Amino acid sequence: MAEEQDKSEKTEDPTQKRLDEALRRGDVVKSQEVNTWFVIGAATLALLVFAVPAGGALSSTMRGLIANAHAFPADGPALAALLERIGYDVLAAVALPFLLLMLAALGGNAIQHQPVFSAESLKPKLSKISLVAGAKRLFSKQALANFIKGVFKLALVGVVLVALLWPERHRLEAMVASDPVGILPVSRSLALELMGAVVAVLAVIAALDYVFQYRQWYERQKMSPRELKDEYKDTEGDPKIKARIRQLRQNKMKTRMMAAVPTATVVVTNPTHYAVALQYEAGMNAPRCVAKGVDTVARKIRDVAGDHDIPIVENPPLARTLHAAVEIDQEIPPEHYKAVAEVISYVMGLKRGWR
Repeated sequence: MAEEQDKSEKTEDPTQKRLDEALRRGDVVKSQEVNTWFVIGAATLALLVFAVPAGGALSSTMRGLIANAHAFPADGPALAALLERIGYDVLAAVALPFLLLMLAALGGNAIQHQPVFSAESLKPKLSKISLVAGAKRLFSKQALANFIKGVFKLALVGVVLVALLWPERHRLEAMVASDPVGILPVSRSLALELMGAVVAVLAVIAALDYVFQYRQWYERQKMSPRELKDEYKDTEGDPKIKARIRQLRQNKMKTRMMAAVPTATVVVTNPTHYAVALQYEAGMNAPRCVAKGVDTVARKIRDVAGDHDIPIVENPPLARTLHAAVEIDQEIPPEHYKAVAEVISYVMGLKRGWR
């Protein structure tokens, strides 16, 4: 009951970290039908390409053995050498087909997932020898799906084979009394036809089974909201701590910004909602923003500017534009040179008038 409840809580899509951990554990998408299709396909290809050469080589070896049977010594060492030679000939004839089958078996796994080297499945677990756990696996939805899939596959392949062999039934009956030499080409042709049909049927079954296995695997990797939150904390850090750090940084930046307000040449205001403190000295390329803010911060900037006799100029459009266009410690954009120059010229004129 607890397990079903835990599964019902896993409603969130897995993260990339969760998928990588599954790969390290060896939990990957694997369809046995895909492997079967690769092996059957390789066997069909081997029959098509290598059957005639391999059969010719073996036939030549056996024909020579039978024709010269009286000339071979039957003592121990000679008989062993003869058997060794025959073994080499047989191995040479079937080496390439077996190599093709082996590569197909490896390719069936490689095409489904990347190579995995994990010892997780080798670790001893009590669930592997538990009768209760074994009974659950035996009567699980996965076992039922495998049983239905097996029955469906056998029925479908059987129907296809019967449909192909039924028109050939009279020909097969006549082959019983035919010359063995003439039977081989017919048998090879019929076998290729049957195996080609099986490969076509298994291709559809393998594709459907892979989709099913992928969905089953993806459902196993799903996470509960709690797991998602815990993983986020592990990878990105606790949101509360990150918010506290962000607040400390903002406070530090605000303190540094307020300390730079006394160095400003002028403060352009909205007059109440926006405030931008600009600094300009001889030799600078353009005025530079040393502080800016809205509402409470803007009021604080005006208070500090008033305490240090920094001129405050009310220009709402310019204040809003500069607040949006320039960052702290950056020079103002060229398109605002003219408007800012007028303000600074006005301020400079006021200072000369005071002097």
